[in-house]
Amino acid sequence: MASLEQADQKVVFGLDIGTRSVVGTVGYMNDGQFNVIAQCVEKHETRAMHDGQIHDIGKVGSTIKVVKEKLEQQTDIHLTDVCIAAAGRVLKTVRTTYDYEYVDAHDITEEDIYNLDSAAVEQAYSEFIKNNTSDLKFYLVGYSVMHYYLDGYQIANLEGHNAGKVSVELIATFLPDDCVDGLYKACERADLKVANLTLEPIAAMMVAIPDRFRMLNLALVDVGAGTSDICVTDDGSITAYGMLPIAGDDITEIIAQHCLVDFNQADEIKIAASHNDKVDYVDIMGLNKTISSKDIAKIVKPKVDEMAKKAVDEIKRLNGDKPVSAVFVVGGGGCVPGYVKAIAREMDIPEERVALRGEEVMKNITFLNNDGIERDSLLVTPLGICISYYEEANNFIFVSFNGVQTKIYDNGKLQVVDAAMQAQFPNEDLFPKRGQELKFTVNGKERSSRGEPGEAAIIQLNGKPADIHTKIRANDIIEVTPSTAGAPGKAVIESIPEFKTKFNVNVNGKNIEASRFATVNGQPSTPLYSIQAGDEVKVLDYNTAEQIAALMDIDINEDTVIFVNNERGNKDTPVYENFKIEFKAQEEVIMDYYKDFPSADEVAISQENEESYESTEDGRLVEDADGQLSFDDLPDDDYKKEDHEVVRNILAHDLHVTVNNDPITLHGKADYVFVDIFDAIDFDLSKPNGRAIVTSLNGATPEYLQPIKEGDRIEVYWK
Repeated sequence: MASLEQADQKVVFGLDIGTRSVVGTVGYMNDGQFNVIAQCVEKHETRAMHDGQIHDIGKVGSTIKVVKEKLEQQTDIHLTDVCIAAAGRVLKTVRTTYDYEYVDAHDITEEDIYNLDSAAVEQAYSEFIKNNTSDLKFYLVGYSVMHYYLDGYQIANLEGHNAGKVSVELIATFLPDDCVDGLYKACERADLKVANLTLEPIAAMMVAIPDRFRMLNLALVDVGAGTSDICVTDDGSITAYGMLPIAGDDITEIIAQHCLVDFNQADEIKIAASHNDKVDYVDIMGLNKTISSKDIAKIVKPKVDEMAKKAVDEIKRLNGDKPVSAVFVVGGGGCVPGYVKAIAREMDIPEERVALRGEEVMKNITFLNNDGIERDSLLVTPLGICISYYEEANNFIFVSFNGVQTKIYDNGKLQVVDAAMQAQFPNEDLFPKRGQELKFTVNGKERSSRGEPGEAAIIQLNGKPADIHTKIRANDIIEVTPSTAGAPGKAVIESIPEFKTKFNVNVNGKNIEASRFATVNGQPSTPLYSIQAGDEVKVLDYNTAEQIAALMDIDINEDTVIFVNNERGNKDTPVYENFKIEFKAQEEVIMDYYKDFPSADEVAISQENEESYESTEDGRLVEDADGQLSFDDLPDDDYKKEDHEVVRNILAHDLHVTVNNDPITLHGKADYVFVDIFDAIDFDLSKPNGRAIVTSLNGATPEYLQPIKEGDRIEVYWK
């Protein structure tokens, strides 16, 4: 039994749990140099794993235990904590486009962009779950924005722009819980506690891509046996992952067919050809053969070109449909002659920008055991798993979110919002919610008024105020009180732009500005009316004569005569832009008519030689003792009767009354009496239908020649 404890020795134990084998590494970091104390490779006895996914936890656990025990014998250290990695090929990637349209023109803020991205990730997750037949839980590992769109046009950065519609196209990557759970349980079977879990592409990047290059837009291709795993980096972090089911085994099969050997021997020929000019082998017929590496390169070239093209297409897709600056290749499958050049050719970048990473990237790694292990690209991922432990990131951590323990993948940049997303806390409950939108129509066109914004979510981290962007760490306690909705949208008639406009009208010779008039659902409305959902508002392009009078403080009574554009009107006559309207008393109208006629005295003087007059009041117009104007209807004055009729025509107007509950309009007279209604109703006086006629005017019994006025209520029926 090992005499030294791992915790005391401060060493890291890393496991690369692969599909065909488990690679164990024990070492420690000192002044930026990683020192390998011991390494061990153990193949699975059976196919306990497929494509990076554990199918038999017990058998994989047994293999891990063998590796652990062999390393303990080599180092004399009791190993208790292990670092592992989830295979890139088990990552699930979803590409989605999310659109959002603002009701009003809107200046886009950084918060708006984050909301847009979050909504797109939620949509990607929903799409993924909809197409996923299992009940597994998935963790968001990361997402990469490919394109932003502003009103349908692609744009680099939305912030600060004024937009109606915005869109984002992104790739979100999810890791299945059963993959993580399987790795943890397999390690537990070997009495190991997981100290750190990273992703294989990240582990490979730790070794293959130096820190100083990680700010660049790069791609890493890990060409394994069954799959080619791809990750794209930009601005210091991995932005997207991909996987292709074409890799080293496809090359091996072609060599096996050409050389007439079994699969395992073909694999040995492939590996030997990457180091030697010629390879000797024995085919299945027992014949000794020799083949040059150049011939092998020619044989596999079509498949190598196909692999390279598919890899480049996937890299571009993950990188927003554009090439990366450089490509690093790791893994045994990437050693095939011609693969690196084919990548450069397909990517259309210089050959020196595509590199197979092997021994040259291990300058910061010292192999203390020095037992003949070849420093090639196969070691990149196992060593990266150990080194990632010192980055203090890329691990699963637990936090408490509203009292529930939540496991999150820690990418080193975790914020409160990431915990909320993993806990499936509704995105809309984080941000202020607008009140319900008010929708109505104005002159038949749809209008809306946005609701007021509510209060943002109240967030506390470990008992202290925080916001959605506050960074979080393992075992943090997060409490979130959901955001609230604001007041619903509201609007009044006077706030409608069309209602605010004025129009010019000439009133009694004076130009004035008149206000608009509105109806709601067909009924007249005041400017302060609060519009309700579904209201049909009409802003009319005219005022009635009565409204114009009210604007000018003019009283309309029975004696008022209204002219609109020099024609007789009434209080309901429409008055449009630039119309002329006059309000006059009856006496004023009559005086206006006679103002150019000679007075009674002038008429008398001009006719004194022809006819004698008894009174100066025998003219066309006389004034009684009360000062009222009237006509003198002398039977022998024919021309005076014509004038009388002209004035009565000027004063003629419509009269609106109600007879037996039906609205009736009387036409063509200046004055109306009760008996006039019989000209407008169907009531035959010559055919009695009872003992007597009953008449009522506003509840009282009228005389037949009694004057009637606007709005009177009349009843006429047989008794």
